[in-house]
Amino acid sequence: MTSTQSSQSSQPKISNGMAAVNGQKQTFWMPEIASYFVAGGAAGAASRTVVSPLERLKIIQQVQPRTSDGQYKGVWRSLVRMWQEEGFKGFMRGNGINCLRIVPYSAVQFTTYEQLKKWFTAYGTTELDTPKRLASGALAGITSVCATYPLDLVRSRLSIATASIPLQTEQALPSSSVMAVSGAKQALSSAYHTSSSSLTQTISKRAELTVVGMTLKVMREEGGIPGLYRGLVTTAVGVAPYVGINFATYEALRGVMTPPGKNNVVRKLACGALAGSISQTLTYPFDVLRRKMQVTGMAHGGLGYHYNGAFDALGSIIRTEGLRGLYRGLWPNLLKVAPSIATSFFVYELVKELLVTP
Repeated sequence: MTSTQSSQSSQPKISNGMAAVNGQKQTFWMPEIASYFVAGGAAGAASRTVVSPLERLKIIQQVQPRTSDGQYKGVWRSLVRMWQEEGFKGFMRGNGINCLRIVPYSAVQFTTYEQLKKWFTAYGTTELDTPKRLASGALAGITSVCATYPLDLVRSRLSIATASIPLQTEQALPSSSVMAVSGAKQALSSAYHTSSSSLTQTISKRAELTVVGMTLKVMREEGGIPGLYRGLVTTAVGVAPYVGINFATYEALRGVMTPPGKNNVVRKLACGALAGSISQTLTYPFDVLRRKMQVTGMAHGGLGYHYNGAFDALGSIIRTEGLRGLYRGLWPNLLKVAPSIATSFFVYELVKELLVTP
């Protein structure tokens, strides 16, 4: 059952229930909303855990200096290197905070999307067309981002905190970043090596490699609570079209690829994989900018750049790396997005049906 079909099938029940017993409106609504919330949370946790190593590799490739030696290059080689340097913990680094973030994020997103679809169609009295799906998805994406952004920023910091990313040289940096690099080099000149064990011992304190520790570090060094929202606007601008396209494409594909009688698991997973790949490719530059903005304030990350805002970051990337810089890490990200979104939609619909079906 698609989310569109589910929405359409449930709308007459809502209308009839409200008309028959208006006083029981709240009783009828709450279990349905709870099912969206629980199913969305389960979908988010399952989808992120499946692709945790690729998620971390994507973040590392997005933020590592382009001109430095020792880069993480190639998906397989980078995963092997990550395993050799950090073991299984390296694959799962940041996944705990990612799941902690993605459960409420996904729950809020799916619940908001389902409710907005009903609102835009006046609870089934008007047609649910593509523009309404796009608007519902975009608003759901913005809502979920605003609700969970600090967790996303901390997760990004944890993902790169122990990765052996070399310092970027001053020659490769824009002039606005040279002073930041000089200070970082003075602090890290004797400690920065390609060995992640050395990096962990000399740069990051053990207490800072936890969710609470990294959160306190960001607040202490980057201006308090506002530091936890660095890059929020860029993220919201990128997430809105991504989520809107993702939901609209998925429901459109479900209508074509899963007609009655051919509604099997493989087709459902294929719809999710294609929808995720299409939406991510179209909006990927926003994701790169988001990561750059999230890590630009790290005083001891060794990344060697500092931006004054999203437009400064965009201009600097294009100036130093060209348009290709806006798509760094796209390939491992697509490898991640396809199974991730496929798992997310599949688990969401599965859990929702289990909770809603009497």
